[in-house]
Amino acid sequence: MTKTFKTDSRKMLGRLRDVMAEDAAGQARLDQITRLIAEEMRTEVCSIYLFRDEDTLELCATQGLNPQAVHETRLKLGEGLVGRVARHGQVVNTDDAPATKGFRFMPETGEEAYSSFMGVPIQRLGEKLGVLVVQSKQARLFSEEEIYAVEVVAMVLAEMAELGAFVGEGAAMSARHQQAKLFRGTTVQEGTAQGHVWLHEPRVVVANPIAEDPVRELERLHEAVETLRVGVDRMLSTAGGDKDQLEVLEAYRMFANSKGWMRRMEADIDSGLSAEAAVEKEQSAARARMNQVSDSYLRDRLHDLDDLSNRLLRILTGQGAETGAEMPSDPILIARNIGPAELLDYGRSLKGIVLEEGSVGSHAAIVARALAIPLVIHAARITTEALNGDPILVDGDQGLAHLRPDDAIVAAFRDKMAMQATAQERYASIRDKPADTLCGQHIKLKMNAGLMADLPSLESSGAEGVGLFRTELQFLIRSHMPKRAELSELYSRVMDAAKGQRVVFRTLDIGSDKVLPYMKATDEPNPAMGWRAIRVGLDKPGVMRMQLQALIRGAKGRHLSIMFPFVAQRSEFTAARAEMDKALERERILGHPQPASIEVGAMLETPSLAFAPDDFYREVDFISVGGNDLKQFFFAADRENERVRKRYDTLNVSFLNFLEGIVYRCATTGTPLSFCGEDAGRPVEAACLAAIGFRTLSMRPASIGPVKSLLRRLDLHELRDVIHSERDSGTQSVRDAVMVHMRDKF
Repeated sequence: MTKTFKTDSRKMLGRLRDVMAEDAAGQARLDQITRLIAEEMRTEVCSIYLFRDEDTLELCATQGLNPQAVHETRLKLGEGLVGRVARHGQVVNTDDAPATKGFRFMPETGEEAYSSFMGVPIQRLGEKLGVLVVQSKQARLFSEEEIYAVEVVAMVLAEMAELGAFVGEGAAMSARHQQAKLFRGTTVQEGTAQGHVWLHEPRVVVANPIAEDPVRELERLHEAVETLRVGVDRMLSTAGGDKDQLEVLEAYRMFANSKGWMRRMEADIDSGLSAEAAVEKEQSAARARMNQVSDSYLRDRLHDLDDLSNRLLRILTGQGAETGAEMPSDPILIARNIGPAELLDYGRSLKGIVLEEGSVGSHAAIVARALAIPLVIHAARITTEALNGDPILVDGDQGLAHLRPDDAIVAAFRDKMAMQATAQERYASIRDKPADTLCGQHIKLKMNAGLMADLPSLESSGAEGVGLFRTELQFLIRSHMPKRAELSELYSRVMDAAKGQRVVFRTLDIGSDKVLPYMKATDEPNPAMGWRAIRVGLDKPGVMRMQLQALIRGAKGRHLSIMFPFVAQRSEFTAARAEMDKALERERILGHPQPASIEVGAMLETPSLAFAPDDFYREVDFISVGGNDLKQFFFAADRENERVRKRYDTLNVSFLNFLEGIVYRCATTGTPLSFCGEDAGRPVEAACLAAIGFRTLSMRPASIGPVKSLLRRLDLHELRDVIHSERDSGTQSVRDAVMVHMRDKF
């Protein structure tokens, strides 16, 4: 028959506080803690397992199991009941452990005598640190009260581990935030940077997880929640008519006034936790749920609760964004994610950026490219590991971040940076020379831009104009729709900065992962292939007309080049061109000067447009192949998906054949053609694009030097022969043959 016991969690935490107050080594503390928990829980066994690496748990202390097993018994994540608790972050409670699914017998521990088992994750804000286990010989299912008491203790253990209370010998008990760590992510902006960590949202430190005066802690919680509610109400009153912002703030207010949330935190304090620890306990639980919820709406709501908890913690601790820490002279920004406006506030002071989230085409990515700041995304858990001031190396070429690197890594990294600096000097020496190949072909190398901050690169990089000016950034960094006068002034300044060189303005490309903060997001299963770019413009013609009028006014009588993005069929271009003609006529009637000349082009980003009628190619003034989107649609491989995007090579024969077909059609119809995208800025790929007929390439400014350097040493006829020879041999990719050819030449 199952027997239950009453556990006084406040008494247990009081004893735990006394242990923590003693001057003892980390191992001695853990040993004392396991003894007192076993006594308070009336169990024969209490054990603490801590992670020694991402996949391995180690028995670090025990009361009741074989002491010889301490630091010898190890379990892989998911292995046994302990590993199961660690993997899923959920409690396992059973009165018959050997018969429970996943049980694994560890003979060296002597645990075969114990029937009952309860394992609770030791975790902090979603970061798993270990597992706390109690066991007894008697068949006993632990009560909800007992589970709650052990969860509270596990919460305190997580906080104390964060503060370094259990440092000892071995990997599992090494000091936190001191070891070298390598984070593998995804490259967004190439380049290398050495510097020191600057956290966008500094971590809140809870130094007093155990309450000495529960009554006072309840008062502090109520005062902080009231301050939070007043702040949310104030934000709501100043939000204006922005529907999406109001929706988020209403969710904040709902959580801030949630009786259930308040009751749980009050119960945590009543059990012995401080107000800060109570908030963090509920925040950790919300993050654990967030990691297991697939429904996007529920994830958003849990994210709202997480953000609200952060605000409440900062009120309680006084640890706001201004922590008193001084930004280092060489800051590497670390964040879960960041918006374009916030990133622009930092500007060029940043040496590098590492994000836990983000996407290759995100707003932050666009700004980072514009500012030429190395950016790595998908660096899991770096915000929980990094501290302000930590030394860090960012390798944007490989998608790596070395946190607290050892001397050997630093030396190798500095050698790489020195080689890159030498190469940059070589590129600077040919800046004003044309990209002429050995066979006499001139390749126009243009730069991509999106900010005024980009324009100085037009001269310093040696670019022959701007092949793509992204106009959406001016819409993305505002909380409201920009005014026509603001846009026309910006476009005019862009043309002034170009000093007569051609600037191709791409009209608003929003949708997919670029959602305006003041436009209602659409819930689409596949937004990259959904309502975006020209589709939005044609369905919302008022926005398109306003932007076209701003471009006409910004030209101030000069030549104007405009292209429409994501055109999938001729009728879309025809409709957009008609809007352009209407805008020109309206501006003429209003007395504004007409452009001296105008070109209206299209971006070829969908395979369908390559097969449009010849009349389309004659109608359009120019075509720019948007390589990033075209490649993902051609191979049906999402460029945000690491599992598939690297499987498909730009130099795949099928893709090159397809591109050659576009080159041929443009040549026969006399349509000017360019290639724009990441591949245009990769020297080997750029050389192959030139070999198959592209005579204009547009890329980020930093890529112009390397591409020009290679092109000036090549004979495109020879390279084209290599490509065609490989194609005829039936190979899948020409890359290997091209690399051999280049090595032989140089």
